[in-house]
Formats: sequence, C-alpha cells, structure tokens
Amino acid sequence: MVEREQVRPLALESDDRLPSSDDDETALNKKRFHQRRCFKYCVCISTLFLILAITIIILIFTVFKIKDPIIRMNGVTVVKLDLINTSGTTLPIPKPGSNMTIRADVSVKNPNYASFRYANTTTTISYRGTVVGEARGPPGKSKARRTMRMNVTIDIITDKIVSHPGLQDDISTGLLAMNSFTSVGGRIKLLNMIKKHVVVKMNCTITVNITSQAIQDQKCTKKVKL
Repeated sequence: MVEREQVRPLALESDDRLPSSDDDETALNKKRFHQRRCFKYCVCISTLFLILAITIIILIFTVFKIKDPIIRMNGVTVVKLDLINTSGTTLPIPKPGSNMTIRADVSVKNPNYASFRYANTTTTISYRGTVVGEARGPPGKSKARRTMRMNVTIDIITDKIVSHPGLQDDISTGLLAMNSFTSVGGRIKLLNMIKKHVVVKMNCTITVNITSQAIQDQKCTKKVKL
C-alpha cells in the first residue's frame, strides 16, 4: 500500500516583518516629543535674548547713560608780577617789557563709566577784550568716574595791559580784572558701541589785587557743546 505523501502547511511569515499600528504610534509620539522639546528650547533661548536686550537698553539709559564731563577752575595763582611806581599814580603798575605769570589749577571730572579722552586744552587770558596771554595743555585721559587735574601756566604780556587806555581806571581801584577762557574737547566711548563727542568750555572772571599780587575773586560759568 502506497503511503500518501504527507502534506505539510507552509510556514507563515513572521509577524515581525510587518509594521504594526503600535510601532507607528510610538514613532509618531517620539517625533512629537522632539518637536515639543525643540520648541521649548527655542522659546527659552528667545526669552533669554529678549531679557538680555531689555537689560542692556535699561542700563544704557540709566547706569551707563553718558553724562557731560565737568570742568572746574580750582584756583588761580599769580606766580610773577613785576610792578613799578610812576608819576601821577598812587599805586604801582605792571612793569613794561615784563611778563606776568599766572598758574591755573584746572580739573576735569568724568562722571561716566567710560573713560574720557581729550585733545589739547586751550586757555586764554583777556584784558578788556584784548587777548594778553595764551597757553596750551597736552592731551590726556580722565578715567571712569575719576577727576583729572592739570596745572596750566600762562605768560601774560604786560605791555598789552599797560598800553590799554582803561588801565588807569583799574589802577585807581587797585584791582585788575581779567577774563579766562578754557576749552577741552574730547570723546567718550562706551562698550565700543556708543561714542559721544563733547566740548567743555569755561569762562572765568578773575580779579587780581595789584598790591598783594593775589587773586581776590573769581567767577566761572560752564557750557557743554555736543
């Protein structure tokens, strides 16, 4: 009797080869998770940049706001003044052909959080509208929130004073009134971004006592030009 050949069923393909709905859902959830995380990172970074920008703007308009430098005449001293007695006057007058030397103590205060660099300073002395002396100071730098002091020596040509017709009126009072003008021009640079050019000017009225050769009075006014 011939045995029938036993028929065996074909093995079904493994279920692992076919994508399931659970795998699709897991992949979709991972994608959504990464998207949400990237979105949170972007929001956090944008918020930090916004806070930083707002902080910088507030500091620029408050703490780092550029203020005008302050120039001040601390004192004026007569170093040299040669006098002679002449007929017709009760008080001596400046000796013709000689020079009168005045030393001015000038300070530049920088109230900013950045240094103030200035060019050559110029100081002139005038008598009744006529310039009788001039001096120039070297350039320098006033550090942040510091005060820079300088001594300016000015030689005054007394011949211009003696030849002035108004000298007799001053001699009769014993006082010699002169005007000084000081100009300081420079630049303030903050955070390598903000630059401000400033010119500080100061006018002073100086009254010299001819007998004691001392400064009896001085009054100054300041002006800042941007």
